[in-house]
Amino acid sequence: MTILLSANQTLANNLTALQASGLDRLDAQLLLLHVLGKSDAQRGWLLAHDTDLLPAGCAEALSTLAHRRLAGEPLAYLTGSKSFYGLNLQVNADVLVPRSDTETLVDWALEVLSKMSRHQLKPAPPPCPAGTAADTSPAPEAKQVDVLDLGTGSGAIALAIKATRPDLQVWATDLSAAALAVAQANAQHLQLDVQFSQGAWFAALPAPAHGGTQQFAVIVSNPPYIADQDEHLDALNFEPPQALTSGIDGLDDLCQITANAKPHLKPGGWLLLEHGYNQAEAVRELLTSQGFDQVQSRYDLAGIERCSGGQKPLRQCHSPTHCLHDPPHPMNPTIDIDERLTNLEIKASFTEDLLDKLDEIIIRQQDQIDRLTREVLRLSQPAPNQDNAPPRNPRDELPPHY
Repeated sequence: MTILLSANQTLANNLTALQASGLDRLDAQLLLLHVLGKSDAQRGWLLAHDTDLLPAGCAEALSTLAHRRLAGEPLAYLTGSKSFYGLNLQVNADVLVPRSDTETLVDWALEVLSKMSRHQLKPAPPPCPAGTAADTSPAPEAKQVDVLDLGTGSGAIALAIKATRPDLQVWATDLSAAALAVAQANAQHLQLDVQFSQGAWFAALPAPAHGGTQQFAVIVSNPPYIADQDEHLDALNFEPPQALTSGIDGLDDLCQITANAKPHLKPGGWLLLEHGYNQAEAVRELLTSQGFDQVQSRYDLAGIERCSGGQKPLRQCHSPTHCLHDPPHPMNPTIDIDERLTNLEIKASFTEDLLDKLDEIIIRQQDQIDRLTREVLRLSQPAPNQDNAPPRNPRDELPPHY
């Protein structure tokens, strides 16, 4: 299909030609802004300059981009950028286009991290009484909170968390070297300090210098979750297939992550996962089968259960008859008392939030009961006694001309 664009025509006329070719108005505006070197936020500029002529040399570039968009190529690949959680990210065909649905996962992670940080902060000591020496011993340092983003792609999730919470130590991994290059470029452009490493899921993590397994307060992931033969794949054929599909039911990578996450989580840490529109129940079952507590799902803005997650128990059960949820022996030197207190505070915080939500539900239910009670009382009132009603005047029932 030929798109009639011309440098001898105004911007308004060229926009009309783009729409006549079948382009959505918003896509047409954003492509025109792109070739003009303007940002996506300057759509108002087009209205103020609709009588300007299209600069020479822009018509051919705009026509090429329009044909690619009509063929189904994502707009973000054409412009090279995509907005996510207030960040302008560079994207290309090596990474998935960040979607607004994934902001639900970021919101949830930040909520969990906020509660953790709140209970790790210790109050400042009270001022010394007059005439007494001040305590000059160093204050205890706050424990470092680490976050891991598995399969980071463009870096959208990791960078959004880091931008919102600069105090966090954020790690991000991806199997694709090309995807990591995009993520690292975004981190550099946004001046955000995120640690990147290449490899398959947890295997990408470098071994800690002190040995053992690196552990995180929160692990987030938006892994491939589309079934290999899913009917929606045709609409996604411009995006990297290795970042989309995951086995016959789309759950292969979600299974791997849930099965291997707990050793990499601190006690009380959370694993939060994005998944398909119809996979919430299956992912909750995966989390439950791996021994996670507080397994639950979150809805995206479309009302779809888009993310599911669970919390690593504070203590692990090693046998059916003995569980380390029970208080350990007070003389056991391997028990970190500060860690136990912190974990108990975190658990108490989530319990308190749950109780607050239950109180809100009870109040709403009580309001409904009160309204229903008033309505029942109103309907149960006896009708007016017709025997005591004043006698009717027959003239009141006559037509007006009487």
